[in-house]
Amino acid sequence: MPLLDRPVVAATALVYMAFVLMIGVWAVRRTKSSRDFFIAGQGIGLLVTTLATMSSIFSGFLFLGGPGLTYRMGMASFFISFPVSFTAGLLCWTVAKRLRLLSEVREVYTVPDAILCRYRSRLASGLAAVAVVVGTVAYLGAQLQAMGILIEAIFGTREHFGEYSLAVAMAAGLVVVLAYAVAGGMVAGVYTDVFQGALMVVAAVAVFYYALESGDGLGSIARRIAASESFGPGFLDPLGHVPVATALGFFFVFAVGALGQPQTLHKFYMLDDPRKLKWLPLVLGVTQTLVVLIWLGIGLAVPALVAEGRLAPLGNPDEAAPAFLLHFAPQVLAGLVFAGILAAIMSTADSFVNIASAALVRDLPRALGREVHRELYWGRVAVVGVAVAAAVFALAYGDLIALLGTFAYGTFAAALTPAVAVGLNWRRVTAAAAVASIATGMAVNLTLEFLAKQTFLPALPKLPLPAGVLPSAVSLAASFTVLFVVTWWTGKDEGDDLDDDVAAVMEL
Repeated sequence: MPLLDRPVVAATALVYMAFVLMIGVWAVRRTKSSRDFFIAGQGIGLLVTTLATMSSIFSGFLFLGGPGLTYRMGMASFFISFPVSFTAGLLCWTVAKRLRLLSEVREVYTVPDAILCRYRSRLASGLAAVAVVVGTVAYLGAQLQAMGILIEAIFGTREHFGEYSLAVAMAAGLVVVLAYAVAGGMVAGVYTDVFQGALMVVAAVAVFYYALESGDGLGSIARRIAASESFGPGFLDPLGHVPVATALGFFFVFAVGALGQPQTLHKFYMLDDPRKLKWLPLVLGVTQTLVVLIWLGIGLAVPALVAEGRLAPLGNPDEAAPAFLLHFAPQVLAGLVFAGILAAIMSTADSFVNIASAALVRDLPRALGREVHRELYWGRVAVVGVAVAAAVFALAYGDLIALLGTFAYGTFAAALTPAVAVGLNWRRVTAAAAVASIATGMAVNLTLEFLAKQTFLPALPKLPLPAGVLPSAVSLAASFTVLFVVTWWTGKDEGDDLDDDVAAVMEL
């Protein structure tokens, strides 16, 4: 049933979206320079940083992709979310403080900027910029795909456009994202994150309550799933529907790989006072844990409702969240959650396109020894190109939101995590090791993913991995291995290649 058939839901969503667009208009007036556009003027507080970080991690990936992945593979999907219990502390302990302090002593706006400062290698910085662009196209594609599915649910476009419905809905979403991101830059995304992040914490708890209520509690939900022929007891077994390698691969990539996600690391540059970082693990950890409840609640409630016959089997697993909200949540809550998800997607998309545009107009030209004049103008132009490429890639990928997001997350993790997380803590890591690690992680991940997905060149070999092994887990492990091996092979005395100010930052 299209959401427009429910006026209370539609009205609530429209009021919320109008408020979000007002934030975007306000942000245009605040965006006066490339510093404002890329890192929000480096003047936001702890709560804003926390909510913006949480929103950039989850967004459409969590709210739509998570329940959809659970519907397909059962409890094994939660190996992706288990690391939220400790990744906030791990981030602050290993990289957050050093990245923020680097921005005090150098003009650092991006992760490739930090890599250039640490290794004094334009090649390492340039490769990192390429990895950022590639990963952003995939991750942004997942957000646009999520927005397309929501627009389908809201306006019922499938009835009018048939098999082209998702493409039309994604195109409409792309126009909205571009209008929002091109104008306001990171200021728009960050302050939208504050509003929608706070709402989603509350809404996630409320949705979790109604999810449990719809199935008469967790025990009843579990019994219905276990007795169902469609799902069965294996659905509730953490390793019942997937190989062990898949579950452990999810955990490895999303736990360790969290240290190399530019959409998260980028937020640390924006914090006004680095001394506030000591509180970030607590605040971020609590908000992340609460928001994950929406994944748990809908992810379990929908299979139980399908098993009971109260909800029709889903043709597309990514429709799990919209189906539950439309049929089993109060209209006002459904409207707020729909609008909140759209706002989350918009702000996350804004974050990603700005990171990619910074890589294109700042990092790559500098790696090539060139300077781009009018960075703010060309940054906005780059936003358009990145967003269009992301929409095309998402349609071509043709899989669940969570799996497309996992590929993107794995690309960032394999290319950037070792060079950033190890390099900022171990002075012996050399520029040659960073270059080799970034290149290896990116090349291995793209190659394995291409071989796993491509069908138009039958002469190419199939994926050379055992069943269930994630390409992103293999590429992340390969990247770490190469970093350590090349460091051992080319290593010099600790600190020989460090500038004094960078060395001081690493000592703190």
